[in-house]
This record gives sequence, C-alpha cells and structure tokens, in this order.
Amino acid sequence: MTTAPPPRRPSGVREVIRYNWPLYAAGVLTAAGGWAAARHLPRPAAVLARAGAATAAAHLAVSTLATWRVYDRSGLHTYDWLPALLPDGPGTHLVVSAGLDEVSRPVSARHPAAHQHIADLYDPALTTEGSIRRARRHVPPAPGSVPARPGALPVGTSSLDTVFAVFAAHELRRPADRRALFAEVARALRPGGALLLVEHLRDGANIAAYGPGAWHFLPRAAWLRHAAEAGLRPAAERRIAGLVTAFTFRSAGG
Repeated sequence: MTTAPPPRRPSGVREVIRYNWPLYAAGVLTAAGGWAAARHLPRPAAVLARAGAATAAAHLAVSTLATWRVYDRSGLHTYDWLPALLPDGPGTHLVVSAGLDEVSRPVSARHPAAHQHIADLYDPALTTEGSIRRARRHVPPAPGSVPARPGALPVGTSSLDTVFAVFAAHELRRPADRRALFAEVARALRPGGALLLVEHLRDGANIAAYGPGAWHFLPRAAWLRHAAEAGLRPAAERRIAGLVTAFTFRSAGG
C-alpha cells in the first residue's frame, strides 16, 4: 500500500489559470486589443470591435467564476459525495492519472485501510495538452505511481474493487485509446466492481460556462458508449457544482 505524503492544496482557480495561462492571456489580449482598436476605427467598425472585446471579457469572467465555483467552493476535492456512489467504499482500487494526480492522496486519507495502486498514463504523444505539461511540472507524480498505457494497466485480471478516473480519461484524445482504457478497466475489475468516472461534459451548462473550451470535454453519450462497449453498466450518477458529473459504472456479475 502506498504511503500518502502530507496533503497538498488541490488545484483551484489560481492553478487552473497557471496551467492554462496562454488561453487566459489570449482572452485578455483580445479584449484589450479590441477596445484599444475601437478608438481608431470608424463608428460601425468601432461598435463591432467593442462588442468583440466585451464578449471576450465576459467569457473570461464567466469561465473564471465557474472554475472558482467548481474547484474552490464546491465539495469536489473533499470527496464527501463519494459514499453516495460507492457506499461500500473503494476497497482495493486503482487511481488512473493522465499527468495530474489529485485523487490518490484524498482517497487514501478517507480510506487509509484500502489498498491503493496508481497508474500514470502521462505520455506527451497521447496527452498532448500544454496545460498537462505545465501541471506536471508543478505537481510531480505521487509516490508509488507506475507508468502505464491505456491498453496495459499494471494490475491483475479481476483484482480490483474500484478504478478511479477523475478528469483523466478525456485527456486521451484518440477514441481508440479511450476504448482501450475502458477495456482494461473491465478486465481489471472483479465481478460487480466499479469504475468511478468524473468529468466535465460537453453539455449546455459547460458550454455556457466555458464557451468553445467545452469542446475539450466529451458528451455524456460518448462516455456511456465507451462503458457499454467494455461491458460496464451505468449504476449511479451525481452532478457536482452543476458542471461536473460523477458516474459509477459496474462490471458484470455483481
């Protein structure tokens, strides 16, 4: 069993901005540039430039407020919502990370007697987002993490009660890699075992909050399809802060 080091403050809006600073910088420059350019344009063009600047500023404000609400003010990082999805606890479990592991420590703290494994899927060829590279430089892998591939998790067949994939699976941008991961999860779970999947979804609420950035997320139907292809059935679902969805999928036989 891995030994958890002293807890680190989980990512909030400050860290999200730090990891995604090029996007925020682009938004600020677009808003400021549009407003400055409007001063030198004829009236019709100036109105359009100011409207574009206002839209960019509003998008920045709304997305930052949404991020603060989810990551700083909700119970997302406390895992108080976990018993509703895993009433019997996680048992022997695997935490799947795609470069930023903020799951293993709080879960281990809540369930110190549960045996924990950590699989690190980080691979610059698979997890291509610059934000992941910046986050990884800031938050190194947890002690006991084992490098892994979507189609090769470092655990035995039917050896796990639970697999945690929290904000990790969507970082696999190729559908084939996600399908491989779900198939591996199904292989590793005991009969009736659970996959706990936590993700933002590409839905109305997230599009309203994050605009075009919501296309980085997958729609609910895509996750249900991946689970069904792997033989995992939906068992429970919970919305956190109105913008994050936690699913429990169960393997057959339970």
